[in-house]
Amino acid sequence: MAFLYALPGAIAEGLIWGLMGIGVYISYKILDIADLTVDGSITTGACVCAVMLANGSPIWLSILVAILAGALAGVVTGLLHTACGIPSILSGILTQLILYSVNLRILSGRSLATIDPRANSLWVHMSNNYMSILSMLIIVTVVIICLWQFFYTEVGLTLKSTGDNPDMSRAQGVNVKLNKVIGLAIANGIVALAGAMLAQYKGSANINDGRGAIVIGLAAIFIGLSVSMKIKPNFVVSLIGVLGGGIIYYIVYNFVILLGLKTDYLKMLSAIIVAIFLAVPYIKAEYLSRLKEPETSDQAGGDENA
Repeated sequence: MAFLYALPGAIAEGLIWGLMGIGVYISYKILDIADLTVDGSITTGACVCAVMLANGSPIWLSILVAILAGALAGVVTGLLHTACGIPSILSGILTQLILYSVNLRILSGRSLATIDPRANSLWVHMSNNYMSILSMLIIVTVVIICLWQFFYTEVGLTLKSTGDNPDMSRAQGVNVKLNKVIGLAIANGIVALAGAMLAQYKGSANINDGRGAIVIGLAAIFIGLSVSMKIKPNFVVSLIGVLGGGIIYYIVYNFVILLGLKTDYLKMLSAIIVAIFLAVPYIKAEYLSRLKEPETSDQAGGDENA
């Protein structure tokens, strides 16, 4: 019964982290960049939204500025990678470190900023999980539709080609460096949007909110794609799958908490989930290849006898 009572909250928070997973999907799967900026940009989105709301800004403006702040973080990572020649994974780490100081400055040196739900018309909040679920469904639907339309434009298709085969794209006259910057800006803008929603849902923004966010995003991707790719392997279904992966992750997360697992081990649990979903396809491929080896040797022996 306790699990059933906690289920709406798990779904609401899972939708928020699933939205963050969509941002990670764009950088990791479409651009083929392991972007660690997200640990900082999700916190940036949360801090900007919380501080602006605390200072009386309207909710729509607070969310918009949070998205732009996240997109700017993605631009910084992109420029470090493309203009400075720094490897993408190191560029993300450097931006993440920069954002820690930036986020502290946004919070005026404090580690926490609170949001009063009575003084602000929040779109999501843990006091009303059913309304939060409805609001998040509307938001993620809009985001998926916008991404679907964008990635089938000329610019969107060149972004896809940049991730699939940058050398071929460059040979076709595509500005690969610019595309990487644009892609990382879009990805981190979506991540920051998730951060803004998370701050509203929790009623606060913490400087450590984003710690380990990339692991949760990857977990949502691998859980979701393991299901969605078997249904219909296309772009929209993949995004919906990632969203579902975030929900499944947080349902399991809450279930494990109810079983009495210490919160100290939750980050380790996240890492183990990602490791399993990364390892299973490789182990499966290795197993199938070993099964085929005897068949190949038997056929070769038969040919020699003939």
